[in-house]
Amino acid sequence: MVKLRRKEKRRINNERYSIGDFFLDLLLWVPELLLLPIRLLFLGIRLIVRWIVDFF
Repeated sequence: MVKLRRKEKRRINNERYSIGDFFLDLLLWVPELLLLPIRLLFLGIRLIVRWIVDFF
């Protein structure tokens, strides 16, 4: 019975979203959010140039 309680406690504690998890997610999302407008601009310019080249 004691082992079952310990196992339940470990499982409950591991499923929590900790501050460390938040900062890790933040560190992974910030570069994506900063680079997204640059990538969209690059892809948009590339699309327009292809349309112009294909038209002529």
